[in-house]
Amino acid sequence: MIPRLLSILSLVILSGCAPKKESKAPELDADVVVYGDAAAGVAAAVQAARMGKSVILVSQYGHLGGLSSSGLGYTDIGNSKILGGISREFFHRVYLHYQKEAAWVQEKREDFPKNGQSGPAFDGKTELGSVFEPKVAEMIFDQLVEEAGVKVVEGRLDQDQETSMEGRRITAIRLEDGTEIRGKMFIDASYEGDLLAAAKVTFTVGREANSKYDEKSNAITLPVHSNNLPDGIDPYLVKGDPASGLLPGVNPYDEADVGKGDHRLQAFCYRMCLTDAPDNLVPVTKPKDYDEADYEILFRALDAGHRGQWGSFYKFSKMPNRKTDSNNNGGISTDFIGMNYSPLPPGDPGYWDWTTLSHSEREELAAKHRDWQLGLVWTLQNHPRVPEDVRQQYSGWGLPKDEFTDNGHWPYNLYVREGRRMVSDFVMTEHQCRQDPGFPQVTDSVGMGAYTMDSHHVQRVNWKGKLKNEGDIQMSLGAKPYPISYRSIVPAEGECENLLVPWCLSSSHIAFGSIRMEPVGMVLGQSAATAAVQAIESGSSVQEVDYSKLEEQLIKDGQVLSNDHK
Repeated sequence: MIPRLLSILSLVILSGCAPKKESKAPELDADVVVYGDAAAGVAAAVQAARMGKSVILVSQYGHLGGLSSSGLGYTDIGNSKILGGISREFFHRVYLHYQKEAAWVQEKREDFPKNGQSGPAFDGKTELGSVFEPKVAEMIFDQLVEEAGVKVVEGRLDQDQETSMEGRRITAIRLEDGTEIRGKMFIDASYEGDLLAAAKVTFTVGREANSKYDEKSNAITLPVHSNNLPDGIDPYLVKGDPASGLLPGVNPYDEADVGKGDHRLQAFCYRMCLTDAPDNLVPVTKPKDYDEADYEILFRALDAGHRGQWGSFYKFSKMPNRKTDSNNNGGISTDFIGMNYSPLPPGDPGYWDWTTLSHSEREELAAKHRDWQLGLVWTLQNHPRVPEDVRQQYSGWGLPKDEFTDNGHWPYNLYVREGRRMVSDFVMTEHQCRQDPGFPQVTDSVGMGAYTMDSHHVQRVNWKGKLKNEGDIQMSLGAKPYPISYRSIVPAEGECENLLVPWCLSSSHIAFGSIRMEPVGMVLGQSAATAAVQAIESGSSVQEVDYSKLEEQLIKDGQVLSNDHK
């Protein structure tokens, strides 16, 4: 070490230069610091700024909007009556954009389908637009942030440094480049819940046992639910030979586990944006590390006569200008089932799940999801084991030139359907979603949910010698939207006093399956910011915020808090 140091010093002397001092990383300060650039984070930042506070929004991806600007344009709302405040403003701006003739480049407005996932695509009565191109969503989020005067800082939490705290309060967060951001109030709007974990807030990952909250729809299930594989698909490496072992990614299965909890996460995917407009199309090529063995289940499904759920292996939900929001559809589709957690059990030294990975490890895993999906598209378009009529069905589709132009025309955000979930003094469960009598009801609403309780599959299993998927739940809630508790977005008494969590909130796995819709995230982001500002002004903790004053401000700002809203 010493000779090398002398050599370096000699070079410095010979060059006539003094050693350079390392520049100190910037230190920033704001009243409210929002970590996470998804729609919930944007809504939170805009609301806090509109209430007169200085705001820093930390953007992990350098593009605002999360899934809402990364391909999820065929919006899952459930009931547009729940939209209020900034969430309604966003969808109103979508509506106004597509009223302009200039917005329609690849097709005429009158040729576009009238309906989307949750009602009219462009509703003239409510003036809301529920379908939109990714670049349009990002443009609107950028406008909202700029108009409000929010400072956006690109970066990610430094996972190797502890979050600075004094007692039960966060004083500052540190980013990977060394930037320190101090604040009075913090909002974790990330999909993973990284900040809440750094603040030592209690959380859980995976599925609770049904007995935990007296639920019916939360835990390990029989592999008989929707989006499944058809009968007749062999789960073994060598067809008909159990001794050959199971196909990669297929787990053994015991019906005695039904109703038990586990560590597994519902599957992730990218919401692919595809187009068939020839002058706006980039062909999908075979990924560099393509391995046809990764698609053996697809080939076996095709051999069994399967053509995907409702006749396709992924959705072609229509977006303006001849684009799609192509989501998972059926038992073998864009969901990379089982590829967001370790096959090893928790407690094993080699265990991991998406939430435990470093930022770089997440990038590597997200790239595998990307290549899986691009490989799926390429396979369906080109592979000789795919019947000719199926290849023709998928030909002519590619990536849009005018979307994600700095990312190979591929979405920025992987659809992290579920990460950490906070465990607070009030846990939203299926009983609150269904508003079941005899169970605690929400009396401190900060927004409404309305979508079906929705979990994607979590694993592929060998069930009685048949290859099946397990974990999918699609449970209707009925006609009435349900309120979401303020206590579910703040840590429990005795834990962090200046953190709000509008996304990875306190809920069971299956309740989160309904709450996790992007419009609801915007609603809860706005409510969280309102509470943060009131906590600053009253000098209180987030747990001590006066709900009556919070409710008054939320209603004043247009939030919908109950089914009695006029």
